[in-house]
Amino acid sequence: MIRSAITLLTAMTVAVGLVLVPSSAQAAPGDLVCLPPTSSTVTFDPPLTTMPQTVTVTSTNLFGPCTSTSVPAITSGTTSGTFPVPNRSCLTLAGTGTSTSHITWNTGQTSTLTLNFTTQIVAGVYTSVVTGVVSSGLFAGDSVVSNQTGPATDILTCTLGLGTVAGIYTVGAITFA
Repeated sequence: MIRSAITLLTAMTVAVGLVLVPSSAQAAPGDLVCLPPTSSTVTFDPPLTTMPQTVTVTSTNLFGPCTSTSVPAITSGTTSGTFPVPNRSCLTLAGTGTSTSHITWNTGQTSTLTLNFTTQIVAGVYTSVVTGVVSSGLFAGDSVVSNQTGPATDILTCTLGLGTVAGIYTVGAITFA
């Protein structure tokens, strides 16, 4: 479960807060799109090796530029979190799992997301695919799809025992519909 939750951090991270909005601010189908440079930055301290160890994970997601049909003031959003994770190595960065994430939008409103994710490394590219639903807050009831990719050079080198992974950076898009 912890491995799955941390893997998700490359796509979506945990922030604090929840502000419920009136039903008039709920989303319409196809309501929100955040395009590149929407990104996720995850760092590991100490850097990951092939040996499992407890690491401090710091994750930040930046969403934007965003456009919304029902809330035109939304132009960007963020998530962030820092916490310790036991038994983490560069050999555990691909997988599947579930998580909850909180996005704070530039308007101060928030969305809580219940998510499923898959991360994999193919042809030197780290890919994160996230699907789920906005469970509460702004855009409640919307489906969520996020796809992000980034270079996997450090990960592949680490899995061969020839280096470490200090962080992962991915870029992509997220859609609420």
